[in-house]
Amino acid sequence: MNDPATAPRTFGNPVRDLPLPDLAGFTHRWVDADGVLLHAVEGGRPGGPAVVLLAGFPQTWWAWRKVMPDLADRFHVIAIDLPGQGHSERPDISYDTHTVAAHVHAAVEALGVSTYWLAAHDVGAWVAFSLALTYRSHLRGLALLDAGIPGITLPDAIPTDPEQAWKTWHFAFHLVPDLPETLLAGREREYVGWFLKAKTLSSDTFDDTETEHYAASVAADGGLRASLAYYRDAAESARKNHEALQQQRLTVPVLGISSSHGSIRDMAASIKPWADHATGIVVPDAGHFIPDEQPDAVAAALTDFVTEGLRPGGSMCQNRHPHP
Repeated sequence: MNDPATAPRTFGNPVRDLPLPDLAGFTHRWVDADGVLLHAVEGGRPGGPAVVLLAGFPQTWWAWRKVMPDLADRFHVIAIDLPGQGHSERPDISYDTHTVAAHVHAAVEALGVSTYWLAAHDVGAWVAFSLALTYRSHLRGLALLDAGIPGITLPDAIPTDPEQAWKTWHFAFHLVPDLPETLLAGREREYVGWFLKAKTLSSDTFDDTETEHYAASVAADGGLRASLAYYRDAAESARKNHEALQQQRLTVPVLGISSSHGSIRDMAASIKPWADHATGIVVPDAGHFIPDEQPDAVAAALTDFVTEGLRPGGSMCQNRHPHP
């Protein structure tokens, strides 16, 4: 839990050219996360149960802006930009998810939090899965939202069926050396906009301002390089995941959050081979970007998940969130 007597040491914004949106009731912080400056947005109940949120490609912490106020009434809420994302530093490091997870956990500890629930979407869920394997004694629970996690829920081969290929084609494209940078530099808005429109159930989920925000983050000072690096280091992420899973299973309670029109049909079923306690829900009327498309449902699911874990002897062993 957060220790109110310990004030975190904070630093300046390393991505000053990128506009910084504010969220009422929340404060921007930058912390030294084991040598990498990470941006965190913190609010809610000081000293309350801590819930840490991670977003994925091509988004930033802003992906959780509609969920965070609903969680803030009960919990200490922290949304963190991953290395290379949003207003976090874009370091020249390995972007395999175990390396990144160490920096994320260091950021949480720098904010005075020792135990927490972790909820993550897309690439953020890649990092969260690896973090749970390494820092399981610090986690109370793990919620994973619609993510093809390397070596876990990501298929071994990219499908060629047009009905499925459009969901995962970019995994191969991002692996090609140099070509994505050549084609995308200066066209980040068009590229980011395609994902935000094509992967939502309703193509008008994101307005122009939101699209510009995410595109600017990718374009800013090494953001494109870092975004691609997560995919280029995915094979190393998968290798380290399996190496860790040879020694132990995922022991923290896991909630898989899928959606009616998402990329991974059943997150819970995909995670169960690796986890002792995995349950799931399917959020209706949503595509891949579930926190943007159905924020009330996500907030309710996370609240139930944390509340259950706080009960004496509480766990997610029994399926309290059945599939419809």
